[in-house]
Amino acid sequence: MPVFRQFVVKVHSRCNLACDHCYVYEAVDQSWLDQPRAMRPETVTAVAGSIARYGAQHQLGAVEVVLHGGEPLLLGFDRMQQLIAEFKATISPVAQLQLTMQTNGVRLDRRWADLFLTEGVRIGISLDGGAAANDRHRRYRNGASSYRQVVRAVELLSSDRYRPIFAGLLCTIDVENDPVQVFQDLAALGPPRIDLLLPHATWEHPPPQAEAGRARYGDWLCAVFDTWFDAPPVVGIRIFEELLNALLGGASRSEAVGQSAPESLVIETDGSLEQTDALKVAFPGAAATGYNVFDHSLDALGADPTAFGSGTGFDALSPTCQACPIVAACGGGLYPHRYRPDTGFANPSVYCADLMRLIVHIDERVQKELANTPAGAGRIRPEPARTGRRTAADPSIDRLPGPGLLP
Repeated sequence: MPVFRQFVVKVHSRCNLACDHCYVYEAVDQSWLDQPRAMRPETVTAVAGSIARYGAQHQLGAVEVVLHGGEPLLLGFDRMQQLIAEFKATISPVAQLQLTMQTNGVRLDRRWADLFLTEGVRIGISLDGGAAANDRHRRYRNGASSYRQVVRAVELLSSDRYRPIFAGLLCTIDVENDPVQVFQDLAALGPPRIDLLLPHATWEHPPPQAEAGRARYGDWLCAVFDTWFDAPPVVGIRIFEELLNALLGGASRSEAVGQSAPESLVIETDGSLEQTDALKVAFPGAAATGYNVFDHSLDALGADPTAFGSGTGFDALSPTCQACPIVAACGGGLYPHRYRPDTGFANPSVYCADLMRLIVHIDERVQKELANTPAGAGRIRPEPARTGRRTAADPSIDRLPGPGLLP
């Protein structure tokens, strides 16, 4: 039975950008069309109450609420302020409330930033690199660039006043963009962390620019890893840190790699409860559970194996994955990426070759570092397991060699 520790709350179901790689609006599941544009006050109350009761029941020391969308800032300043106040008043008495937000940043200004600073809401910004790289996909519906508005928001969060609430940057990979240039352009903005995300894809709808016999995404990530690993540790990159953790025997904090149990629950603007929203790339209704905050408790959902997480865990992996030497690090890849119409999710990830390429490369680099480091000079240490999805910023791993890699 999963224990939910992170709640992704869709406060607004529409967006002011038209990113062509979006897994909500451009995927096969178009259920967003049936959602209210904004979360209604009575739904906010029901969501806050459900999380509070669940936190008390399970004696959770802390819960994370990720304000998400769509574009959450479209909720409007006053309604956002009221939502935050209600969540804090209802949840904080039973569990430490960690509020984060993922936004495209185009509406973020000092007024918004002051609100989030006052309320302790940490902000993640979506940005795919420099102007040319970002504008391949993250544009307005009329084709206009969003880059300058987004960078203005990032620069605001990077300033001394607002840096305490800057969670980091989220970048969706496009292999047509130069990997080292993307990393350098993002790192130059001074984020505390970068998330590099594989575009959501399945065997039925393969990744963009994928080529048979080539691990293009793996090659892209390896190029970034080498630059990052050889540079001073000025910025964390989640996928690399999680794989280093896994290779060293630590627990994964990511749904994308490793074998951690699902801890994240999505709550749509109408109060319906869903599994990870990335499942929308698989088929219509793939993320749906049939549960909602008005008629059901979160415990009831967690106890229903047919509604949540029935396909996760080692036993649900395909025989190919179970026999694979890197399964402890890879974990079969992100669950939605395994989907194939004829066999469901009992398949390796559509990014299997890419993950293999990356994980073996990281292992080889660290093994080489081990061989070249005098005994006792230190070690690469896995960090303790933590909850975190897309916006939490954790300290970077100390990149010094140590035991526990692939045989």
